[in-house]
Amino acid sequence: MSHTTPEQNKALVLQAFDTLFNQRNYEAAARFWSDNYIQHSAHIEPGRDGLFQLVRSVPDSLRYEHALIVAEGDYVIIHGRFSGMGRPAAWIAADVVRIEDGRLAEHWDVLQDEATQAESKSGLPMFGNRFPG
Repeated sequence: MSHTTPEQNKALVLQAFDTLFNQRNYEAAARFWSDNYIQHSAHIEPGRDGLFQLVRSVPDSLRYEHALIVAEGDYVIIHGRFSGMGRPAAWIAADVVRIEDGRLAEHWDVLQDEATQAESKSGLPMFGNRFPG
């Protein structure tokens, strides 16, 4: 049974993502992720250590921005962009996080390279209201 509200869970996830991906403060970030963190992503090694090792392996230019966040009970879904990773295109992500005891306990994601305007069959950007520069 959750002791937090969906609004509190959204705030927790936003603060956790900013602390890890933008500030790269691993000591502070460890307080947000459970010691028993379960990682379902196919490109990240298991557990909190796997996630932190991935972030350590990408350039310091890594940035995370969110556009939309929704929560239902202990689950939070956040739509965002990971840029500055040293890849040709940013990743647009839908991250699903389960909260337990006030910490991020489990994670799934769906990732896609961000399309340019020329690549977009819909003619619309994948993130925000503008195409990447």
